[in-house]
Amino acid sequence: MNLSAEKIDIIQKICEIQDNDLLDIIKRIITRTADSKLDWWDQISQTEKNALNRGLNDLQQGRVHPHSEIRKKYEKWLKD
Repeated sequence: MNLSAEKIDIIQKICEIQDNDLLDIIKRIITRTADSKLDWWDQISQTEKNALNRGLNDLQQGRVHPHSEIRKKYEKWLKD
């Protein structure tokens, strides 16, 4: 499928959407793409920034566990 055909397909699918929340998400994606000067870091809250920085600090300090280890520990609550 060429680029023009893909765009038309996307437009048709957007026209069929009845969910306002989904339309808002699409609108935000299009707006962010159109204004490429925006950095996602500037769009998140200070609480989210703090959480990301704590996670990066934990990674640098070696305070991490492999996914497989955590999954094994909590497998009785996890279902695929």
